[in-house]
Amino acid sequence: MPVETSKPRILTQPTNPSGQRGRLGPGQWLAVLVLGLTGVAAFGISPQTAIDAPPTTTVVTALPMPTISAVDMQDHPFWREERIQRGDTIGAVLARAGVDDSAALTFLRMDLRARAVYQLKPGRSVRVAVDEGGRLEALRFVTPTGDVLGIQRANDAFVASYEPVNEAVRLTLTSGEITSSLFATADAIGLPDAVTVALADLFAGDIDFLQDLRRGDRFSVLYETRYVEGEPVGTGRIVAAEFHNRGVSMSAYLWKDAEGNDAWYTLDGRSTRKAFLRSPMEFSRMTSGFSLARFHPILQAWRAHRGIDYAAPEGTPVRATADGVVAMVGTQNGYGNVIEVRHHGAFSTLYAHLSRFSPTVRAGSRVQQGEIIGYVGATGWATGPHLHYEFRVNDEARDPLSIAQPTAGPMPAESFGAFLAHIEPLAQQLALARELPARVATSD
Repeated sequence: MPVETSKPRILTQPTNPSGQRGRLGPGQWLAVLVLGLTGVAAFGISPQTAIDAPPTTTVVTALPMPTISAVDMQDHPFWREERIQRGDTIGAVLARAGVDDSAALTFLRMDLRARAVYQLKPGRSVRVAVDEGGRLEALRFVTPTGDVLGIQRANDAFVASYEPVNEAVRLTLTSGEITSSLFATADAIGLPDAVTVALADLFAGDIDFLQDLRRGDRFSVLYETRYVEGEPVGTGRIVAAEFHNRGVSMSAYLWKDAEGNDAWYTLDGRSTRKAFLRSPMEFSRMTSGFSLARFHPILQAWRAHRGIDYAAPEGTPVRATADGVVAMVGTQNGYGNVIEVRHHGAFSTLYAHLSRFSPTVRAGSRVQQGEIIGYVGATGWATGPHLHYEFRVNDEARDPLSIAQPTAGPMPAESFGAFLAHIEPLAQQLALARELPARVATSD
């Protein structure tokens, strides 16, 4: 029985139940008129409408099989990199890398040049090449000093040598928020100790890192990291840093001065280097401040205390707080072992109760800011190991924590434009660190 098919209809023309076309209302005519004027028409195919399938053609093409040949593993050894884990031995690292070669282990143990491979540091890696039988063909290892140790199989023997270094310096951006101390925060975020000390030195003229830090203070530091064979092996200079302390923001950017020396300046070209450090020791605890009336623990009387006492373990290094010339080194009554340094202008400083002096310090010698001149002790009238530090103007003792400290000279005006262009991308990275959580990021 033939199947009836309905003819295509325009969907905008409805059919009433009797099969006859109905008249369009005013709104429907308006819709048709709009579609016609805009060149748009909507058509549909009624169900059960037969549609011819498009013609298809089957094409079969024969493809040649690829040529497969065996690879000589002796000419193409398999390289594998194994990460060193805490508690690893070189034998355990090589076993994980698929090395099964007692002769290689004997060579590593006996050869003096190869012994550096035993200086394993968690996080570093060892790269080895093995043949299909697990024999060691070659080994590459970056030593803790940044050298590349290479070991190569030559027939049934091995040769150890130090190979050319594939070295690169990248910038690492680190941001942290103070929770207790600078070093505790630095340890929590993995900031290297050398960078932490350099950061403290950079802002030592403005921040006393024992007295001034507050919970919630933040810092960001952009520093150089040296990579050998793709692995970090050491840190370099701080190229930019920012510290937010007690609501005050401080910044520092590396720039070479006219003599080619490294110097750090603020955004407006002022030197970050103060003529005097806030403290003669990197980290210590102030036990007695400057006072005109303090009860002396030994004399048992009220006496003026014209300096600041810092408690620290015996042998803690003591730094010169400014450039100057040593005026006196020796023993002086209640001061015990004492050093006096004359600085520019009317300024001088005194360091007392030292256990010993630096071998290079003697009367008339020049010292630089931050140079170690002696070590904490308990000589003279002292109840325990500490440093007595005095800051003098025209030989009159002043409170170093309250007096305005002079600063180094500003950047020369002719260099300021080049300085701003140089630090612009560095300032952008520090601004990015401000917007991110206090975590660690890396920038190439």
